[in-house]
Amino acid sequence: MISPYIANMKLKAGTIIKSTQALEATVFEDAIILVTELNDDGAVGFMLNKPFSRNLNELEEYQHLPPFPLYSGGPVDQEHVFFIHQRPDLVEGGEPVANGLFIGGSFKQVIEGISSRSISTKDIKIFIGYCGWDTGELQAEIDEGSWTVVEDEGFVFDLFT
Repeated sequence: MISPYIANMKLKAGTIIKSTQALEATVFEDAIILVTELNDDGAVGFMLNKPFSRNLNELEEYQHLPPFPLYSGGPVDQEHVFFIHQRPDLVEGGEPVANGLFIGGSFKQVIEGISSRSISTKDIKIFIGYCGWDTGELQAEIDEGSWTVVEDEGFVFDLFT
């Protein structure tokens, strides 16, 4: 369930936010974002619902792989690949986010898992770029009504398929 405007909510890693009408006609229009890091320096997250224009196997280095979707994670650092997953048994080195969800780890193991089909779109999301906010900026955007908070944190797993 998406709550109406939540002021002064305590944000944490694993929080999911959805853009409001205030962000129409921007890169964040209709965006659903998973916040993966929140600390004294600011916040980092990834847009879960914005497919990238190409699949992973359409990138030269990964053309040997079966088709696998990429997502536009956000407008920052679109030169790099990032990923979240729920398979620490197959991908070592990931950092826990919340509720069995991890960020990063061995991308070599991800590629091997995609190649062998032991990792599927139900296990992982791969992003080009990310979203970033300076200290207090995301909370200020929530307070001004640009974002609502999705109360069901299990929602992220529904977006893997």
